[in-house]
Order: sequence, then structure tokens, then C-alpha cells
Amino acid sequence: MSKNNNSLSQLALQKFKKNIWGVFSFWVIVFIGLVSVFAYVLVPDNSKNANQMHLSIHSKSPGFKVRMLEIPNEIKDEDSFISKIFFGQNNTTTEIPISDFNLEDETITYIEYASDGLIGQEKSIDINTFPNNEYKDFIKERHFIFGTDKYGRDYLSRILIGARISFFIGFVAVFISLVVGLFMGSLAGYYGGKVDAFIIWIINITWSIPTLLLVIAITLALGKGFWQVFIAVGLTMWVEVARVVRGQIIGAKELQYVTAARALGFRDFRIVTKHILPNIMAPLIVISAANFAAAILIESGLSFLGIGAQPPMASWGAMIKDHYNYIILGKPYLALIPGVCIMILVMAFMLIGNALRDALDVKN
Repeated sequence: MSKNNNSLSQLALQKFKKNIWGVFSFWVIVFIGLVSVFAYVLVPDNSKNANQMHLSIHSKSPGFKVRMLEIPNEIKDEDSFISKIFFGQNNTTTEIPISDFNLEDETITYIEYASDGLIGQEKSIDINTFPNNEYKDFIKERHFIFGTDKYGRDYLSRILIGARISFFIGFVAVFISLVVGLFMGSLAGYYGGKVDAFIIWIINITWSIPTLLLVIAITLALGKGFWQVFIAVGLTMWVEVARVVRGQIIGAKELQYVTAARALGFRDFRIVTKHILPNIMAPLIVISAANFAAAILIESGLSFLGIGAQPPMASWGAMIKDHYNYIILGKPYLALIPGVCIMILVMAFMLIGNALRDALDVKN
């Protein structure tokens, strides 16, 4: 039996490797996953949530460059190295965009950057403010590859860190939907009768409520926040899993291997978990990929409505909400970039779902 399962797995893997779009989507998902995990190592602005605001350079076009003066202070960042890698570091310096500077008599005179042809304010700072008077190490040219948002934050950093929410909400939502859906679907399909009728009644009630409305209701009940959105999305997606599991078990429980397991005196729990569920994993894998894509879209919609991830946390949906009016103000890329990112991630999961469906189809 194990050899047969291994051979079927190898055959499915070979069929999957022949699907160009499936393999391409797999590596796209792996790449986005790695970026989301190690975002703070890759981003130019590695402060927490990439939240360094500079209103004087707001809404700048991609490729914008400016000199940045960093003024150190005595505040020490006591976060661990691991914390800085995965959650960013605290802002321990004050950054000021400048257009020019000059050193005279141990005093640095600088002109703050001002947009729209305005002349910035002229200010000065003592050179002793900098360690060992090495002020040049604190004046660096900053390159904003994707430009800046309406608050003057580095847009590339916000996009990369925003991938975390969209990516991980899929995992959490799919996990919750699988746990609840497998349990409810297995009970309904295996035992039938009144148990099946009761669970179908719950499924129909849940199914009749619009998904977004149900998510909003659960989110308002649990409160606004990061994990609350994850749980809310997961609790609305179990219905599809339960329906698929129920239908598969109804057909599988009458097969010979299940009858043989009952004759050998195996308990119902073992029959379902050890014998039936492993044989119906193919449709579950496909529906999980579809649910992953759906969870990303739902979270983006919630963030757009303002009840998803809360500021200053970066989220692709929230970034669209903040900048959708810029589409008619001459800077459409501020809304299009996160929109394209959502589209690419959702498309990747849909394509890999189709590839897995074809690879796991034993009839072909």
C-alpha cells in the first residue's frame, strides 16, 4: 500500500513538473514567502512597519533621490538581533531631508528640503552632536526606487513589508478552515442522519450570509487588529471545505477498504483519519489553494474598508485605500503597485491550484 502511494505521489510530482505555469507559480509563491519573512533585511527603511515619515518629500515619483541628514540621539535600541531581523528596529535617529549644507566654525548649517520650488528653512546644528565629529557619515543620499507615499515613507519598503499580511493571512485562514471544515464535514459525511442534517443546516445558514458581511461582523465582535482579521477570515471559509469533505466521505465510506476496516474492528476515528481522509486529499489541496487566494482578496477588501490591519502596519489593501484618489491626481502608480502585487499573488495561487488539480487527477 505504501509503495503504491509513493508511486502515485511520484507520478503526480512528474505531472506537476510538466506544467510550466504551475512550476512558475510555485517559485513566485516561494519568492514572495521569503520576501515576506525576511522583509526587514531587504528593505531600505528597516524601521518597524517602515514608518519613517518625511512630509517634505511626500508623493515623490519612483527613482527620487534626496540627501538625508541623520541626527543621532542617546536613545539605545535594546531589541535583540533576531527581533530586528523579523520585526524591524526602533527609530533611534532623527532623519531630515536636506537640499544643501555647509560647515562653518564647528557648526553645520543646512537647508531643509522643500518641494514645489519652495525654499526650505535654514537651520544649524553643532558638530559635536555627531560622534567624533564625523558628520559626513550621517549625511547620505537616499534613493527611493518606488518613490514615496503621501506621508513621505519609502514605498518599496512598505510594499515588501505589506506582503507579510497578504501572505500569512492565507496560511492562517486556510489552517482554520481546514480544521473546522474537516471536523464538521467528517461528522456529517460519515455518520449521516440527524448529525448530517444538523451540520447541513449550519452550513446553509453560514452559506447564506455574504462572506464579506460575515467577516465584518466577526471582526467587529473580536475587535480590530492583526490576528482578529486572520481568525475572522478563517472562520468564514470552512463551509466550502466541509461540503467537499462531506461529499467525498459519503462516497468513500461505502468502498471495500472502509468495509474491511470496520470488519477488523477499527474505531470510527481511525477509519476516518487513517483510511478515508488520506484518499480524499486531492480535492482538499485544490480547494485550499483557492481559499488561499480568496483569503488574500478578503483581507485586502477589509483593509480597504479600514477594518483590516490597522495603521501604521503596512498592508496592500490599506495602501490602495490611502492612494486610490491619486489615480486621477497624476500618480496612479501609488494605487496600482499594491494592486498589481495582490493580482500576482492571487493569480499564482489560482494557477498552482489548477496545476495541482491536473497532477492529482488519477483519471488522466
